[in-house]
Amino acid sequence: MLFLAACFCTQFKCTSGVSPWTWSHGQKACVLWTCYLFLYHPSKRDHLEAAGHVCILKDAFDFESPSEVSDLIAAENLEAALALHLYRGGRLLQGHQIPFGIIFGGTDLNEDANHREKNEVMGRVLEEARFAVAFTESMKEMAQTQWPHAKDKIYVQSQGIATIPNAAFNWNSFLQRSEINQNADNLHVFLLICGLRQVKDPLYLVDAFSEWHQEEPNVYMVIVGPEVDPVFTREVKARVKRAAGVRLMGEMQREDLHAALRNCFALVNSSVSEGMSAAILEAMDLEVPVLARNIPGNAALVKHGVTGLLFADPQEFVQLAKRLIRDPALEREIVAQGRAHVQRHHSWQAERETYQHLVGKLQGPLEG
Repeated sequence: MLFLAACFCTQFKCTSGVSPWTWSHGQKACVLWTCYLFLYHPSKRDHLEAAGHVCILKDAFDFESPSEVSDLIAAENLEAALALHLYRGGRLLQGHQIPFGIIFGGTDLNEDANHREKNEVMGRVLEEARFAVAFTESMKEMAQTQWPHAKDKIYVQSQGIATIPNAAFNWNSFLQRSEINQNADNLHVFLLICGLRQVKDPLYLVDAFSEWHQEEPNVYMVIVGPEVDPVFTREVKARVKRAAGVRLMGEMQREDLHAALRNCFALVNSSVSEGMSAAILEAMDLEVPVLARNIPGNAALVKHGVTGLLFADPQEFVQLAKRLIRDPALEREIVAQGRAHVQRHHSWQAERETYQHLVGKLQGPLEG
């Protein structure tokens, strides 16, 4: 089967993200449609390819209307689709008479569901979908509350994690490109991984961090990710340019990003909304401490003081970051518990088995 997936790339190049795929098995093709994706986490595509499918990535924002998707389906002889993000990806698949599945992204449930028109669109998408995947039980409950007619087709599968740092990655070169003083005593680099869009709120900590850097010049925060929203990107660049101790880097290949993450002192997440942050899970897998904004999606992953630290505001972030630097025993405990959590609850193999099973629902006639 040939799947075409479309994604909304928010963090990294499509080679490093879960995006829409197309897989092929025989003469006809299937469309795999992904919107908000785990950018540097390509496991969904890997799972499909391991089952004999061929995946082709597309960005959902490349399509302005469902008619363009219809043209693509006809041109490629596609047979099925998988969309990550119920609204941004799923709405493009309506009415094309091909079976498709949905993966909830986070903002579709946390934000779009609160807008009446979007909510209605997503309800209609779920009527057509063969299945929908939520990362957590709480996400499933939210979806069932919003669209009770879809409760029997919603499955729970947490993200599976597999990190592959580039062994040839040069951390000193990364610091040099970031214009960070490599000779600073006791250097601590905090990495914030996100696409430049408002829901990720990369500016949330900038002022507080800059004040801290002026007190302690050995601390830096580096924001890494692609320029998703052009207008917001200009605002981010302008603010960062004026902020001491804060740096902005572009998108990175998956393996290099993992290597940079492994070398930094801590991973930072300041998002307004998250479904299940792959960056947090990958930091845990790489035994890197996590400091995350205390929002429901992050709190579902990070147990404060056990698998990471949760902050309510920029001032608390600075307090917790200082505590983490001063307390090596806390750092060791957090990274050990975080790694254990990922190994117990985010099995890459279990995720593979789930998606390979669900894809089977797109290959036959509609059940019952």
